Amino acid sequence: MSIRGKLFRKSLSGVAVLGVAALALTACTTTGSTDTNTDTAGGGGTVTVAIVNDFTSFNNQTPQSNLDTNGIIGYLMGNYGSAFSYVDNEFNLVHEEEFGTFEKTSDDPQTVTYTLNPDNKWSDGEPVTADDMLLSWATQSGFFNSSTTDPDSGEVVTGTQYFDLAASTAGLDTTALPTISDDNLSMTLVYGTPYVDWEIINPIGQPAHIVAKKAGLGSAADLTELIMGLPKGDPASPAEADPTFKAAADFVNTGYDVTAFPTDPDLLVSSGPMVPTGWTPGQSFTMEPNKFYVAGMKPKIDKLILRVIPDANAEVTALQNGEVDIMYPQASADTLTALENTGADVLTGDQLSYDHVDLNFGSEVFADLSVRQAFLKTIPRQQILDSLITPINPDAEVLNSQIWVPANEPYSDSVSNNGSSDYAEVDIEGAKTLLAGATPTVSILYNSNNPNRVDTFQAIQESASQAGFNIVDKGSPDWSSLLSGGDYEASIFGWISPGVGSAGISQIFSTDGGGNYSRYTGTNDDALLTQITLDPDELIAIEKRMDKQMFADAYGLPLFQLPGVFGVSKRVSGVEYMGNQTGPFWNFWEWSVNE
Repeated sequence: MSIRGKLFRKSLSGVAVLGVAALALTACTTTGSTDTNTDTAGGGGTVTVAIVNDFTSFNNQTPQSNLDTNGIIGYLMGNYGSAFSYVDNEFNLVHEEEFGTFEKTSDDPQTVTYTLNPDNKWSDGEPVTADDMLLSWATQSGFFNSSTTDPDSGEVVTGTQYFDLAASTAGLDTTALPTISDDNLSMTLVYGTPYVDWEIINPIGQPAHIVAKKAGLGSAADLTELIMGLPKGDPASPAEADPTFKAAADFVNTGYDVTAFPTDPDLLVSSGPMVPTGWTPGQSFTMEPNKFYVAGMKPKIDKLILRVIPDANAEVTALQNGEVDIMYPQASADTLTALENTGADVLTGDQLSYDHVDLNFGSEVFADLSVRQAFLKTIPRQQILDSLITPINPDAEVLNSQIWVPANEPYSDSVSNNGSSDYAEVDIEGAKTLLAGATPTVSILYNSNNPNRVDTFQAIQESASQAGFNIVDKGSPDWSSLLSGGDYEASIFGWISPGVGSAGISQIFSTDGGGNYSRYTGTNDDALLTQITLDPDELIAIEKRMDKQMFADAYGLPLFQLPGVFGVSKRVSGVEYMGNQTGPFWNFWEWSVNE
């Protein structure tokens, strides 16, 4: 399965995730709920799942909040990627037609119409309408942006960028404003250039009536009227930002970021199967069924608790003691052995996730190609693989592609031509030659709460020091919020994909991609082409070209594909293995408690 996917997101213990191209620690406990959305729809008890990362935002689509836990909660709330469709564990795109339908009505021009079930309601009782879909389109498409960005810093230098996206707007090239039906239940998009990932667009995000309220408008209809009256953004001749629309965008960008359970119920409004009812930062996040949800993903359980346990061994102990029912840690040999001794069900498989070291092209240290090449020559990839992955999967191999994993057909051919052989082995003498006596200082950002990340950092530090690099430890439990800031020379984390679509390519490897934390520009044109290339052979050719270019530019190095393991208590049924970003949650509505 390719690492292509919708939106990559930072996930489990330092992995970033490919999510939908749609289209934090305190000592106190604060809980609460609205009085309109927590009636029990399940009738089936409580399930507790161990998670690694704490929650940070109800909008997981921004660069600072593109984290696995935020994405899972977005998935459960239906607001990001699970409204019109979801991906099953065979990587089929399943249409959720009880929520709404979508249909491509024309190929030339490519035209897609989305139609909502008229019975859909948000968890505060307000109807889900085309106003909500229009806002989602406005958020994702970049249609109104007039911004020009500095390719080195990524900062806006002229014009206005309304919405900050972790994804890319590439491919969402609609020729004009969408058409809204008279009954306000359908929206039609017409693409200027055919979009390869049109089928994975899920046009439900934030509730329009809430965003309108935060922008000072009276209703969702008022927000729609505003949007429909705005001109298309023109970077060549940028107009002044519309203050009301800018207020709406600012709320979407940062208004959902939280450090405690909100006292404002507007932040909790959900279109999906579950609603948030409590959060103790650093400890647990609680959700319950949404009584207004009418579609096909209604949970059987009464309550879901996500318990924050960063350490895999502590997760095993919690599972064994009955404190959690499901765990899906970053796999290690010790974790797998310990799980097998608990009596719990153990589910294993490959993940669509890979670890990597990325270099920051905005750093003065790595402005020089020879310094980038020298640093990459010191990374002991085989040593890291043998220490962390081989004990779990003896057949594992060092990953030598930024685009594919070994199971993909194009992988071998790409690897034979992409230049990865230059970094097949540690070459300290070669690195010294490139440095020519220089002793650059390289700070490395990683998740200090993840033992695997710590081990990887220490292995790189020891090796790179031998070549003359001064390695600075920038490990932090808040690593994910620091990625976009760029205050480091290199980073260690991972990407995880849903296994469908190609939008993740432009998200990471285009200049303005929301996941381009490296500030890399070398593959921008090809990354954008992947979003409008419908011919599979041509798409592979473009991706091979990108793979080769990244090794030529010393972009960074992939390390290995991650194996996956779930531990599931005997008291819970319905959990099935899934190797993408939703993990065990992909079919949460099928879970039941055996008590």
